[in-house]
Amino acid sequence: MSLNEFDIIQQYFSLLTRPRKDVMTGIGDDCALLVPETGKILAVSTDTLVVDRHFLSDVDPASLGHKCLAVNLSDLAAMGAEPCWVTLALTLPEVNENWLDKFSQGFGELANQHKLQLVGGDTTRGPLSITLTVHGQVEQDKVLKRDGARVGDLICVTGTLGQAAQALNNIINGTSVSEKARKALEWPQPRVTTGIALKGQATACIDLSDGLIADLGHICSASKLKAEVEKSAIPGLGNDESLLEPVLTGGDDYELCFTFPEKHKDRLAQIAEQTEVSISVIGRMGEGQGVELIDDAGLIMEMTDKQGYMHFS
Repeated sequence: MSLNEFDIIQQYFSLLTRPRKDVMTGIGDDCALLVPETGKILAVSTDTLVVDRHFLSDVDPASLGHKCLAVNLSDLAAMGAEPCWVTLALTLPEVNENWLDKFSQGFGELANQHKLQLVGGDTTRGPLSITLTVHGQVEQDKVLKRDGARVGDLICVTGTLGQAAQALNNIINGTSVSEKARKALEWPQPRVTTGIALKGQATACIDLSDGLIADLGHICSASKLKAEVEKSAIPGLGNDESLLEPVLTGGDDYELCFTFPEKHKDRLAQIAEQTEVSISVIGRMGEGQGVELIDDAGLIMEMTDKQGYMHFS
C-alpha cells in the first residue's frame, strides 16, 4: 500500500533529527513552538531547489538530502549564526520509499552534525522540488554582514574554489570527473564552524554560492568599496587558465568570502587551525567600486561585468 503524506512524515522525518531543549513543540502540531535564547537575534534563510535547475534528475538522493541542507546552512555560516531549527517542504512526483530513505539519511546526518532539529514542513505531489528554511541564532553585536568592510581590510576565502562548477561542466559535456571535484559538487561542506569563529572578528562576510566575482561584488556594493584581488592568490586557480571561468564565476562553492582587519591577520592561522578549514588571503579592500583582478605582471582587469549564476537571466 502506498504511503500517504502523514505516513511519509512519520516514517522518514518525525524522528530524523535529535531533539533540542529550545523546541517546545516540533513536528506533529499546526506550528512549531521555539524558544530563542535571551540576548540573541534570529538569522533565517530560505532556499528552493528544483529538479533540472539546481540538480539533475538522476542525482544520488543521499547527496541531494545533504546538499539541499548544506546550501542553507552556508547562509547561516555567512552570518556567524549557530544553526538551530529547520523546516522542509518536499514536493514529490511519486512516493519512492528507497529514494525517501536515502534522501532522509543524507539530510539527517548533516542536520545532526550541526545540532539542527527538523521542526516542521510539508509534503505534496508535483515535480520534484525542495524548499528549506533554516533558523539560527547569533549575538546582535557580533553578527556578520556584507556592509562592514573597511579600506585596507584583507579579503579572504575558505577552502578551494571552482571544483563544483568544473565537475558540473564535465558531467554536462560527458567528460571524466575527479572524485574530489564530484564530492565538492554533490557533498559541499558548509563552513558553519568557521563562520562562528569569525563572528565579532571579520568585518564583512558572504557565502560563495554564485561565484567569487558576483558574491565579493555584493560585499563591495554593500560596503561602498572596491576589491583588489590577486589572481595568483586565489585557491584552486593555479596556472591553469581553463579554470579561470569556473573559479571566478562558476558558483556552487559554498565557501566563505570575508574581509578581515590586517592588524589582526595572525588570528587567521589560529582560526584555520581551530576549524580545520584552510583560509587564503586573496587581496584587500580599497577606495572605489567593483572588483579588480590583478595578475602577476601588475595588470588590472576590471571584473564588474563578470556575473555569476543568476536566475531569470
